Amino acid sequence: MSNPVELKNHQREIFNFRFRLAISIGFVLLLLVILLLRFIYLQALRHDYYQTLAESNRISIVPIVPNRGLILDRNGVVLAHNYSGYTLEITPSKLKNLEATINELSALVEIAPRDRKRFKKLLAESRNFETLMIRNRLSNEEVARFAAQQYRFPGVEIKARLFRDYPYSDKTSHLIGYIGRINQTDVEQLEENELAANYRGSDYIGKTGLEQSYESELHGATGVEQVEVDSAGRAVRILSRTPPVSGNTLVLSIDAKLQEIAEQSFGNYRGALVAIDPNNGEVLAFVSKPGYDPSLFVDGIDPESWDELNNSPDHPLNNRALRGQYPSGSTIKPFMALAGLYYNIRSPGRAISDPGYFTLPGSSHQYHDWKKGGHGSVDMFKSIVISCDTYYYGLATELGIDNIFSFLSRFGFGKKTGIDLEGETSGLLPSQEWKMKRYKEKWYAGDTVSVGIGQGYNLVTPMQLAYATTTLANNGVGYKPHLVKEVRSSRNNENRLIEAKPEFDMKLDPAHLDLVKRAMAAVTQPGGTAAQASVGASYHIAGKTGTAQVVAMKPGEKYDASKISERNRDHAWFIAFAPAEQPKIALVVLAENGGHGGSTAAPIARRVMDYYLLGKVPKPLPDLPEEEVDQHD
Repeated sequence: MSNPVELKNHQREIFNFRFRLAISIGFVLLLLVILLLRFIYLQALRHDYYQTLAESNRISIVPIVPNRGLILDRNGVVLAHNYSGYTLEITPSKLKNLEATINELSALVEIAPRDRKRFKKLLAESRNFETLMIRNRLSNEEVARFAAQQYRFPGVEIKARLFRDYPYSDKTSHLIGYIGRINQTDVEQLEENELAANYRGSDYIGKTGLEQSYESELHGATGVEQVEVDSAGRAVRILSRTPPVSGNTLVLSIDAKLQEIAEQSFGNYRGALVAIDPNNGEVLAFVSKPGYDPSLFVDGIDPESWDELNNSPDHPLNNRALRGQYPSGSTIKPFMALAGLYYNIRSPGRAISDPGYFTLPGSSHQYHDWKKGGHGSVDMFKSIVISCDTYYYGLATELGIDNIFSFLSRFGFGKKTGIDLEGETSGLLPSQEWKMKRYKEKWYAGDTVSVGIGQGYNLVTPMQLAYATTTLANNGVGYKPHLVKEVRSSRNNENRLIEAKPEFDMKLDPAHLDLVKRAMAAVTQPGGTAAQASVGASYHIAGKTGTAQVVAMKPGEKYDASKISERNRDHAWFIAFAPAEQPKIALVVLAENGGHGGSTAAPIARRVMDYYLLGKVPKPLPDLPEEEVDQHD
């Protein structure tokens, strides 16, 4: 029996079809409504926003790096300037095989191993989308050779850049400093100070010296160009341009020729020299020897050069004038004499009997004078002229460390001078409080004895000692030392002079100052410890020699430089000002391991003073007969 035939339900099928059709149409209409709403949102409500985005795709904002300001000496001699040159630069993010590309480039342009090492160092310090230099100072022939083959090297280009040049190289390296590539630390510092916008497009920033201290003056203001670009990113036309403002020019108080003479006068000695005009605090010469070539750092120093500088036993990267800390030796004695007069501990006419040693009251320990057998009867004037240790052992003991600390700190000992260079150290002027904090020990009377002759815990920097000498030369009136004399604006050609204002006046007794100054003038005359310094001079020099021990002698052992290795010999000091009656220059010379101040440091100072006061390069100083050369300070 067959199944009954099922008839189709046409009504239901038509209903289902119409239902599905209605849903489809409704869905399509919904999509159209959404599309319309989105269109209205984009075209009406968000029109300005997307127009700005579209415009930004069409217009590229290109920063224009300003020219860095010049640095000149007081006579207009250029100490730092810019010059243009071509560089070969690579954008690592655009290369598939960096090493292979460099190898191919070396067939067109010479790329030395040093260039490769420097590039790798830059690569490690940078983000891979940055453009990094692999060769600088390309010749015109090298530029033309690469330009003909540039299509083979996407991500490699020739750029015209300004380079920083330091004509005096190592002679002013610790003074001028150098610029270097901006690193992440610099970026963070700029952002913290809200200066990052002004460094868009800039690769370099001041790292040390005046380049660092006066970065805000030297950098200038970055300009911008609005450039219309096509879909491929190629420039079509310049729409607007805000020119950059070049950095300001610094005019220093430094005399470049004086600086050169001072540096050369050291010969093979390491050391430092600071010369200052005592009437206004202007620094006339600032030497730390040896120096280094600052151009090595501009584009990133290669590892070999860095190792050579960093591991050199001469420490050329150490700014001895600003950061070197040494015992002051006998250069402290004029200041100790003034302290004795100030506190009425010693009168000018009071003499002591010097048997060649000092015995601390209540102790059997003897502190020996540099001259065996002593100097006999010694008053204050004579104590400075012959540099009698015994006199100052006793004076220090009578003064006490509290009075010594109080008085010497007024001359700036134990403090930073505030010179316009970064990184200055403060030396060390010891006190009871310092020793307890540092060593958890009380201060002993024997500690004070050594401070009296500039040994023991006492440490000074050449800059600090120069500042104190300048204050003494200027009768207790102190000017903050400064290197920049004038700032010349690049915007309006206006000059801004650095005003010299006294920081303090110690109000010292003129009679006390006269005694100490006369004694210092006698130091450079026959019988004084620096007689060699004034031979043939047409002006009077007031000075004081000093010797700073590097290695302590054993009790009873006599110092003999010939039996000591060169780097363990005593340091030689000389402080001076001239003319003694009306000082125009005050200076400090430190010759590391130079032995005695009178025979090593004083002649260096004489050459500097001869040029500054007489306007000529002095002839070599005549040698004194051996028996007339004092072998101590």
